Order: sequence, then C-alpha cells, then structure tokens
Amino acid sequence: MANQALHRAVTAAGGQKALAARIGTTQSRVWYWLARAKNGAAGEFVIAIEAATSIPRQELRPDLYPAEPERRGI
Repeated sequence: MANQALHRAVTAAGGQKALAARIGTTQSRVWYWLARAKNGAAGEFVIAIEAATSIPRQELRPDLYPAEPERRGI
C-alpha cells in the first residue's frame, strides 16, 4: 500500500523530479523509494510529501503512522 500511495504522490506532484524539488531531495532518491525501498519513502520525508501532495502520511508509511482508531459516540 505504501508504494501505491507514493506513486499517487509522484503523480500529484507532476513527476519524480517535481516531487523531489518540493520536498528537498533528489529525483534519484524518489526513484529509489519507488523501485527498491520496501517501505516506500524514507520516514524523514513523509510529512513533507504529505504537505506537498495531500497524500496522507498514514497511507505513505502506515508502519510509522498507523491509522487512528475510529471513535464512536456513546
């Protein structure tokens, strides 16, 4: 799921190079996350990716940012 979210973030940003520029890294690092990284984007970039693309951090790295449990009114 993390890589699908990262693919959506790349698309939303206008490509790997555009995303890299928005979050302060290189296109080759974004490529690595897409092609090789088991968990998707590096943890230190998740918040920046979320801010740049509106893709939620919980989707980008669910291992670091688990979804909050649903709150039900009593």
